[in-house]
Amino acid sequence: MAPVAARFALQRAYYPATYDPLVLVHAQALLRSAPAGRTAYIHADLREPEKLLAHPVIRETLDFGRPIALMLVAILHFISEEEDPARIVATLVSALPPGSYLVSSHVTPEFDPEGVGGLQATYRRGGVMAQARTRAEFAKVALSGLELVEPGLALVSEWRATGDGPRPSAAEVSFYGAVGRKR
Repeated sequence: MAPVAARFALQRAYYPATYDPLVLVHAQALLRSAPAGRTAYIHADLREPEKLLAHPVIRETLDFGRPIALMLVAILHFISEEEDPARIVATLVSALPPGSYLVSSHVTPEFDPEGVGGLQATYRRGGVMAQARTRAEFAKVALSGLELVEPGLALVSEWRATGDGPRPSAAEVSFYGAVGRKR
């Protein structure tokens, strides 16, 4: 992620968050800061964005006066409608300064309803919430009020696709992605 942040002249600080203590210990052992950017790992729950934003590690190291890249990649489909994912994203984005970016992706049932439905059922049987969303639902949850970077909201396999090689089908991908800029 640091090269992406550098390309857009954004701060290069990486703050993955987890509510799993075992993952936290493992990540703290592996992640190290470097002169090119700071790295820290915090024990937090995305479903509590106010607590995440108030965390001292984030407040001590991120400069909220400069653009920040927020990456919610392959995570929003683990947040149920009852947990109000649109409110979570809006809270996080509202804390970002103008010129910041949100990178997000989401699984969709639109191209393979049976396969994605089976995936959701498997997660739920294992005690993990899973909520696939349509293109319109994902846009409403994650991208409201943001200026989309070209090519906008698209299948991740088609986002800035290059080359003439074979492409996976929409059903094989079943994931939308987008980058939005806060004005």
